[in-house]
Amino acid sequence: MTLRYRRHADLRLTALEGEGVVLHLGARRYFTVTESGLTILEALNAPKTFDELVAAVVERYEVSADHAAASVRAFVDRCCAADLLVAEQDA
Repeated sequence: MTLRYRRHADLRLTALEGEGVVLHLGARRYFTVTESGLTILEALNAPKTFDELVAAVVERYEVSADHAAASVRAFVDRCCAADLLVAEQDA
């Protein structure tokens, strides 16, 4: 089984001057994210595995895979805790 992440259906994203604003319509809350956080959320226009998200960050920024993996893990964990992302197992 493979774990895939997807954006919560109620999320709306907007890029603003090097960062992003994320609106969670269902919770009536908004969040600001860094440019790299916005890159991850934009990559989740379709469900992705953790490794696919790391690859998207490595492709966009000049960082090592290890650094990208640590950053993506921290961001994904925070987003899941805030109900911005949903983790699902493939059958």
